[in-house]
Amino acid sequence: MTPGRVLWVSTSTSTRGGIASYVRTIRDTPLWTRWQIRHIATHRDGGAARKIGTFASAVPRYVQTLLTSRPDLIHLHMSSHGSFVRKAVLFWIARAFGIPVIVHVHGSRFDEFHAALPAPLRRGVRGVLTHAVAVLTLGERWATRIRRIAPRSRVEVVPNSVVVPPAPPPRTSDELNAVFLGAVGERKGAFCLLEAWAKLAAEWDGAVPALLTLAGDGDVGEARKLSMKLGIERSVRVRDWLPAPEAAALLASADVFVLPSRHEGQPMAVLEAMASGVCVVASDVGGIPELVEHGRSGLLVPPDDVDSLGAALRAVLGDRALRERLGGAARERVLTAFDADVVWRQLDALYREVTEP
Repeated sequence: MTPGRVLWVSTSTSTRGGIASYVRTIRDTPLWTRWQIRHIATHRDGGAARKIGTFASAVPRYVQTLLTSRPDLIHLHMSSHGSFVRKAVLFWIARAFGIPVIVHVHGSRFDEFHAALPAPLRRGVRGVLTHAVAVLTLGERWATRIRRIAPRSRVEVVPNSVVVPPAPPPRTSDELNAVFLGAVGERKGAFCLLEAWAKLAAEWDGAVPALLTLAGDGDVGEARKLSMKLGIERSVRVRDWLPAPEAAALLASADVFVLPSRHEGQPMAVLEAMASGVCVVASDVGGIPELVEHGRSGLLVPPDDVDSLGAALRAVLGDRALRERLGGAARERVLTAFDADVVWRQLDALYREVTEP
């Protein structure tokens, strides 16, 4: 059949975080034009008034789109809490119009969000998941959890994706760079990372062979204070959130990418590092093990384990051959399973199936 029209609904593409990165990535693939995809933003970064105003203005535009240029399919991107509530409202509006809806769950703790709700609201969550023509999750772990919540739902795995850059030239600098990108705070393990780095610095007895850079939003000030308290400020830089080009440049300079999160879905930063051939050290949580194969395409450590994190960093920073082997395997893994050219074709096939008359 000839592709029809699809409406995507998500946070703004200028918002910080993985969903916006995912939308930007797919926007640049043939899927966007093939299905004449239109996008409506229901959320933006900022204070409560800005967020409420964004959703309030999005709803009439959404309804008008359904009335004047009726899409063949709606693709809702959501996480938990307010994101789910916003998309649930739009889901039932679409159902009233008789338009099929795909629900794309990006949140790393959606099962915990569901479990904490009162029974009537849990039924509401199950209703959305069950009545969607498909529920997309980022990996098999999350698919299993969604099936437990809504056993009659149709759950499909469609991973996050990145555009794989050209193969990087061999690193020639003797200066080693370890990089952390993301929300600076407890959830992403930033403070655990600083404590692990302090232990390594003590082992190195002042002759620290690497620079650690943390860049992101969140508790940036607290991270700077902690690095000074730990006495590692000479080998640590804590930077605010970087625009995409600067973040890409920082990643290009990295020998190791580290993300010791407590909770994760399928972090775009890990995928971007892998696509760039950078050795990854990350925690064994959420969807990360479906990206990083321990010992083959990176190293995985338990969350909140300072000693294990330090040991992994010590291993890769001290062994160039190991770093290059893990980084090369990571890049090949992304090319095979997570390249945007692979993922948009998965979505294209699904769209064709669920819109067949």
